[in-house]
Amino acid sequence: IRLAGQIGCGLVGVVYILDEPSIGLHPRDNTMLLESLCDLRDQGNTVIVVEHDEETMRAADHIVDFGPGPGVRGGHIVAEGTYQNVLKAKESVTAQFLSGKEKIEIPETRRPLIKKESITIKGAKHHNLKHIDAVIPTKGFICVTGVSGSGKSSLVNDILWPVLNKKVNKGKGNPGAHQKVTGLEFIDKAIDIDQSPIGRTPRSNPATYVKVFDLIRDLYAKLPDARARGYKAGRFSFNVAGGRCEACEGHGANKLEMDFLADVWVPCPVCEGRRFHHETLEIRYKGANIAEVLEMDIQQAIEHFQNVPKIRKLLESLHDVGLDYLKLGQPSPTLSGGEAQRVKLARELGKRSTGSTFYLLDEPTTGLHFADVKLLLKVLHHLVDAGNTVLVVEHHLDVIKTADWVIDLGPEGGEGGGTILVEGTPEEVAACAHSYTGLALKEQTELVPAKSAKDSKKANALTLNNPHLRWQSANQKRNGKPKGDSTQITIRGAGQHNLQNLNLQIPRNQMNVFCGPSGSGKSSLAMDTIYAEGQRRYVESLSSYARQFVGQMPKPKV
Repeated sequence: IRLAGQIGCGLVGVVYILDEPSIGLHPRDNTMLLESLCDLRDQGNTVIVVEHDEETMRAADHIVDFGPGPGVRGGHIVAEGTYQNVLKAKESVTAQFLSGKEKIEIPETRRPLIKKESITIKGAKHHNLKHIDAVIPTKGFICVTGVSGSGKSSLVNDILWPVLNKKVNKGKGNPGAHQKVTGLEFIDKAIDIDQSPIGRTPRSNPATYVKVFDLIRDLYAKLPDARARGYKAGRFSFNVAGGRCEACEGHGANKLEMDFLADVWVPCPVCEGRRFHHETLEIRYKGANIAEVLEMDIQQAIEHFQNVPKIRKLLESLHDVGLDYLKLGQPSPTLSGGEAQRVKLARELGKRSTGSTFYLLDEPTTGLHFADVKLLLKVLHHLVDAGNTVLVVEHHLDVIKTADWVIDLGPEGGEGGGTILVEGTPEEVAACAHSYTGLALKEQTELVPAKSAKDSKKANALTLNNPHLRWQSANQKRNGKPKGDSTQITIRGAGQHNLQNLNLQIPRNQMNVFCGPSGSGKSSLAMDTIYAEGQRRYVESLSSYARQFVGQMPKPKV
């Protein structure tokens, strides 16, 4: 809605920055988004997009690829230029997937699903659902698809999950309108792994959420120096008085309240941001104190606790879901929704599985690079191989093509949706002529549409050399108008977060895409540097009276 308003106002010379605008969009809807972005560009504006979507990269005039890895292993520009220029970059993980050298494979065979052991939703008529019956086989990887507004959330989040939580978990639930749900006897537990924050205060972090910090504190409390001083596990918590720095109460910073400006947090002068009392920090394991452990990323922590199996197992669960770049003590409010969801998934991986659990994930690929999606799929299929059921609501074609069973809703959104167009394997969906999901699968993946139900049991890995027709509209519009002013946005010495003192130029009046693995520095440059500095300079131009309502804007490292 905000994007439509910007197009209608006709502004010229504006820099628009969008952080993953394709999130939650079906491939068909993504085409409409790209056409809107091209309209903004053609009006004489500069569009900067942080994206993982291949279609968006193909439509871009200029691409900046970050990497080569996430976190401390990223922060560099590994490729820059047109789409074709990026494809030639040897260090680029993005280029490996775009060129087809790396890819998410289609399973050679689909899991044989037993239809008698299915959960069936009968007579669903919540919101726009048209009194539908949906069959969800257990012990498989199930994908619910459809264009925006087709009824996916109404079916899964408003009917299925409340029923599962109420009848299987014996919890609360107020399901939407439906006749009944059968087949619940085939599962013994249901878990909704959503994207809500894992904590709302800086005291919460990935280590505390997956319970590994409890084990680390116990380990430090059992060290000879700690036992000699009578320290217990609570001594190594920044939430408990005694071991923490009392000057800042374990925050690592103190808040300065300003009369006419926003409050400012400054590092604690006593602990210098380390959050613990200096005597607590004298206890070390393999040379590192508890504050230094919290500053380690997951990969470093795995190596540090290599000889402690219980700790290593929980840390490896975070590594397996692609979060090895996160710091153990990274505050929960700084995590994206996708990162929070994967931390929750890692917590489940660290638990003992019953083998009959139903996992529900709503768009788990949000904010994920191709390489991260590949890791995530490996974890989800591992859960299914252990006898569990995994249901995802997804638009990502690489996820859909690996599913055992797909439920496609549509054909349109709102009143034009609410019906099941096709249920079956991805091959059967690709063969459905009136399914937008089927059309996208047929165009962009290596799936060969099934000629019959018998053919669909075996996935065919032959490549279909169909042109990506949906990308042509954006390319044609770009070539149809001049690119306008050649003036560039110049950035020198960008060092925000993990950025490694970057220097680059961004063409104006073009659509630029920042890509790269999760945590490689895309948002640090786009949102925390370019947007933040632009906002700060704009606020500085306001009167002092107006600035008191806006607050003080911190200057990014650039």
